[in-house]
Amino acid sequence: MVSAKILQQGTIHCFPAGLRDGKGRLVNAEVSAVAYDGERLLMASDKPIPGESRSAVFAVPLTPEGPDDSRLTYFIQPLVKQAEKYEDFALTADGRHVLATTGFDRIDDESHALNDYNHLLIWPLGEPDRVQVVDPDPRDGVSGSLELRDKLNAAIGFPYYKIEGLAAIPGERGDGLLLFGVREQGQAHDDFAYVSRVVGAHYEISESGNLVFLDALREHYAFDPGEHPEVRYDCGLSSLEYDPYHARLYLLNSFEVEEAGEERIGGYLWVIGLEDFRTGQSPTLVTTPAGLPLEFEHKAEGLAVLDHDRLFVAYDNDRHLGLGSVDERDERHACEAPYTVLGISAT
Repeated sequence: MVSAKILQQGTIHCFPAGLRDGKGRLVNAEVSAVAYDGERLLMASDKPIPGESRSAVFAVPLTPEGPDDSRLTYFIQPLVKQAEKYEDFALTADGRHVLATTGFDRIDDESHALNDYNHLLIWPLGEPDRVQVVDPDPRDGVSGSLELRDKLNAAIGFPYYKIEGLAAIPGERGDGLLLFGVREQGQAHDDFAYVSRVVGAHYEISESGNLVFLDALREHYAFDPGEHPEVRYDCGLSSLEYDPYHARLYLLNSFEVEEAGEERIGGYLWVIGLEDFRTGQSPTLVTTPAGLPLEFEHKAEGLAVLDHDRLFVAYDNDRHLGLGSVDERDERHACEAPYTVLGISAT
């Protein structure tokens, strides 16, 4: 069994307070992706952060006191700014490259108007200026990971789906196995079911620093959180994270449901060893130190392994402003993203 205790909580100012978009609407921080490069947290909002000197992707140094948002820096490379609706980050299995995926939850078959929602990006760790699009359409001038979208279509098997997880683990071929976590699947964006599926393929990093798939994408894992007797709400997968210190994979779920006329948000954390993952065993629900299910009070969307014993959880609460136990204040500012640092131990 694996248990987690809260070591630290707080909020990160992701942009200036009161920032508004081109239509005059207050911009809301909706952090859905996070990775840790050994010094900085790489984070992304699944909504745009407007401004020439800003983007939805940014980095925050991590200090013993927590994330230092006074030294926040935005990634403003054109490819980074172009992609829409970031959902997860990952490091390659060797830790030398950063991968970033969007949701792949929409496409326009008649035009390229929605291509920006279909991106997998890669850059060497610490060198975002060398960012590239993975698996682009071979036609010149057409942006987006459109070849990858075709592969996802075949592996997932539904006309509508939403990618919210990304992780690279050691594999049997090439440089590793790249995994995509599927949160939603169905016939359309308003006709779907929440799922916890993982599809993927082996990859290698080319001489040019891009990622090349070596075999066909296929389903590698699936489980139903609702089968666990202590999971109270219908969940979908919201993040994947490889833990190289323990050779295991974390699977993050989140939920947003209505109960007795009130909206409830939250999530659960699961862990599984790589050997059990490969043989399709059930994951283990992470508990509190007292042995109760760890149920997040916020919509857990981003997960990063910090070191041998700590995890970082980022929340995307959409327009919900309540802070709960994260802060003494009742509500966050729209520019703030809540987070938790967890201490992990075996029980």
